Amino acid sequence: MQTGAGRQMPFRQHLIDPETCIRCNTCESRCPTKAIRHESNYVVDPAICNYCMRCVRPCPTGAVDHWFLVESPYSVAEQLAWSELPKKSKSGAVEDVPDAFDGEALRLLDDAHQGMGGRGRAPASASKPQINVYTRVNPAKGAVTGNIRITSEAGASDVHHLILDFGAVRFPYLEGQRVGVTPPGVDRDGKPHAMRLYSIASARDGERPNTNNLALAVKRIVQQDDSGGALRGLASNWLCDLQVGETVDVVGPFGSTFLTPDDPDADLLMICTGTGVSPFRGFTHRRRRTAPHARGRLFLFYGARSADELPYFGPLQGYVQSELHRELVYSRGAGSEREYVQDRLRQRAADIADLLRKDKTHIYVCGLRGLEEGVEAALTDIGRQQGIDWAALWPELCRTGRFHVETY
Repeated sequence: MQTGAGRQMPFRQHLIDPETCIRCNTCESRCPTKAIRHESNYVVDPAICNYCMRCVRPCPTGAVDHWFLVESPYSVAEQLAWSELPKKSKSGAVEDVPDAFDGEALRLLDDAHQGMGGRGRAPASASKPQINVYTRVNPAKGAVTGNIRITSEAGASDVHHLILDFGAVRFPYLEGQRVGVTPPGVDRDGKPHAMRLYSIASARDGERPNTNNLALAVKRIVQQDDSGGALRGLASNWLCDLQVGETVDVVGPFGSTFLTPDDPDADLLMICTGTGVSPFRGFTHRRRRTAPHARGRLFLFYGARSADELPYFGPLQGYVQSELHRELVYSRGAGSEREYVQDRLRQRAADIADLLRKDKTHIYVCGLRGLEEGVEAALTDIGRQQGIDWAALWPELCRTGRFHVETY
């Protein structure tokens, strides 16, 4: 029996978890065959899906990354009616993931991965993350114990450092994971607002060691509409205006690949803009607490419009360069030429090439969507200049869990 693109039965069917999915539309917008669509749920048409995997890597929660062994496929109508994934597939086998594929399905996925630089993998030495411990139905309660602005009052960018404490209820997370929060109230259709995701800006043991809390870096969004009036971002302004003592429903954590290696010999090349620094703050605190004399080094290439708009500018000055090598790059700096992180990477080509030649270098890119394109172009140029075949190295870094991109 065959289905879809000539697949033999049984085959592994691609499904989306309606409980974890935040309805952000990323998967549907990336699907080249239009196999993914939505009504109440986001679903995958088994007759069209070709395993191209272009939807998997960008998904912020991992909801799209589920695979079941089936004798006959779940229909689109069945998927639309789900509130959660079935516990077992139609063959009776438990849910499986792409890494466990074999035979023809594995070959199809391996071929597809080559075109996207390799499916995202966690570093081999990273701790195993817990996913979706708290759901929208059963969220954790985080009490606000701190909310301070971390960009200069002189700058146009208003970014807040928000600390949420979970008291006696454990909220397990790792550096690089995200959490979901939902603004109170309903939208114009009378439905609850969509969940928003934020990267955790703390080490796994909290803002201080052995504290059951976490921090988020939240940028207040205020834009002008066509008439010149102010449009205020619903979630960002709600979070930035929270008062100490208020509580927030927190869902998650999410994310299983954008993690730091638990290897003190690993070098980390961290490239970011704006609040994309959040996971790297967690990475840095983790290394400082667990391996302050590690042989592996930390390199941060950090871009903003100006120093006044750089989150955590003050705390960053507390690190010596040997502890955290910083390249702070400004695109609107007073009295200086416009510069972006990819430009600074090219300026430091010899140092970057030394990192690329090491087999324990991990590269992370986090920030606004489009950043990864500039970074990959810079790394291609550096490779050409320094005698490194970046086109060959990149998929190998992805395959071994040493290249990670998280943009929004």
